[in-house]
Amino acid sequence: MGELTHIDERGQARMVGVGHKPAVVRRAVARSRVRVAPETAAAITEGRVPKGDVGAVARLAGIAAAKRTPELVFLCHPLPIDGASVEVDISPEGVVTVTATVETTARTGVEMEALTAAAVAALNVYDLVKGIDPDPLIERVELVSKEKAAPG
Repeated sequence: MGELTHIDERGQARMVGVGHKPAVVRRAVARSRVRVAPETAAAITEGRVPKGDVGAVARLAGIAAAKRTPELVFLCHPLPIDGASVEVDISPEGVVTVTATVETTARTGVEMEALTAAAVAALNVYDLVKGIDPDPLIERVELVSKEKAAPG
C-alpha cells in the first residue's frame, strides 16, 4: 500500500512538505449529481424555485468553496487558484449534474478543491430545492480527471 505520507514517525497527522517540488500547471475536474423529481427539474429549468436561481447559486457556492478548501479539508495546502468554474446541467428526468473545474500553478494538485466545489455546489442545489422536493438525493461526488503540465 505504500508509505502514508500524511502520517509522521509517531503516527500523527501532518501536512506533507511540497517545497521541493516544482510549480507546474495543474487542473482537476470533479462532478456531483443530485437526483430530484422531474417536476423539480422543470422548476429549476424554468426558474420557478422559490429560493432563487439554483444554477447561479450552485455555481457561486462551488467557486467560493474551491477557494476555501484548506479551511475545510485540514491537510490541504492553501493554493493560488488561477481559475475555477462550475457548470450545472439539469436533465428532464431529474438529474442535476454539477461539473467543477479548478486550475492552479503550484507544487501540489487541486483535486480536493475541485471535489469540494462539486460537493458544496450539490449541497446548495439540495438546500434550494428541499422546500419543493421532499426527497432530493446527492448521489455521487467524484473526481473525473486531473492533469499537470510544465508552465508556459
